[in-house]
Amino acid sequence: MNLMLGQRQLDRIHHTLKENLIDIGAQSAMLIDTAGNIIAVVNNGSDIRDVYSLAALAAANFGAMSSMAKILGEDEFSLLFHKGERENIHLSKVNNNFLLINIFTNQVSLGFLRLKVAEVINELLGVLVIK
Repeated sequence: MNLMLGQRQLDRIHHTLKENLIDIGAQSAMLIDTAGNIIAVVNNGSDIRDVYSLAALAAANFGAMSSMAKILGEDEFSLLFHKGERENIHLSKVNNNFLLINIFTNQVSLGFLRLKVAEVINELLGVLVIK
């Protein structure tokens, strides 16, 4: 994969993540590739995490779930959701090369987040061009 992103595309990605996810109450949103490399990270200003470890583990988690899907006869599982006591994580497949990770509290409705994630993925697909 050879991804070419200029400053305009990166700015658009950051704006899309902030406007559609952070501004509705998500604590952080990350766009990563399936190898766990970070493309973009935005947060609400209070979110301090080891984003590099989180990205690597999320990619590995998604890879494991893809293998499980095949064992079950599914082509894929396109999203993962883990609910915690205080925080939750939602992982979505953008395309075959990218994943979107969202961390949010119970103050944000999962249904609303999923709706916004679908909108974000549509916007991201217009920005991410692989050559």
